[in-house]
Amino acid sequence: MKVIGIIASPRGKNSSTLRLLEAAIEGAYQAGAEVEIVDITKFRINYCKGCGSCYSKGECSQEDDFSYVMDKILDSDGIIFGSPNYIDSVTAQMKTLMDRMSDAKHCQLLDGKYGLTISTTGGGGEEMVIRYMNDFLIGCGATVIGGVGAAVGRDPPSINAAMEKAFMMGKDLVSAFSEKRVYPEQEVIHRIFRENFGPTIRVNKEKWAHDYLHWVQKGWV
Repeated sequence: MKVIGIIASPRGKNSSTLRLLEAAIEGAYQAGAEVEIVDITKFRINYCKGCGSCYSKGECSQEDDFSYVMDKILDSDGIIFGSPNYIDSVTAQMKTLMDRMSDAKHCQLLDGKYGLTISTTGGGGEEMVIRYMNDFLIGCGATVIGGVGAAVGRDPPSINAAMEKAFMMGKDLVSAFSEKRVYPEQEVIHRIFRENFGPTIRVNKEKWAHDYLHWVQKGWV
């Protein structure tokens, strides 16, 4: 099993979010996974232009580092997203990556993968960011086992308990994938998305030729 950690904190080695992510990655490693951390703040990932090339051709029209990062995500079995809370949301770097992954949502490209998310903040609100990232992963077809957060500004020692929890969740991520664990409420979300988005795929089958072919091959339309 391969587990990739995506860190989106501009604070580099001083990032509390990175500490939690590293703990989760260590848990996955000790559970037998092949692991890697990718710091997307070190890569050139441009804003999405909304050109629709990914929908029509299955590839992005921009030449930057996005394809490298996306290939890493697609090659993994487990995904850990880590972002601090920046004004009640993820960092700009994480949001830019998410926007560029719109075809992953259209085509449910994370189907069969398992994920968890991590966030830290100064005075609170980390759960809001965890929920946002979890919803994104589920929206792209993944199965999410949960999230870990800590308000390290308000309660500095909380990072220690959060690191222990992150370590255990990293191990559990490997178990969930190995067991092909099912979360019924998430399966309902996946089913409803495919039922509701199918008509859009059909209507746009010429303009979105790649996406339409993908849905046909999956047996969703």
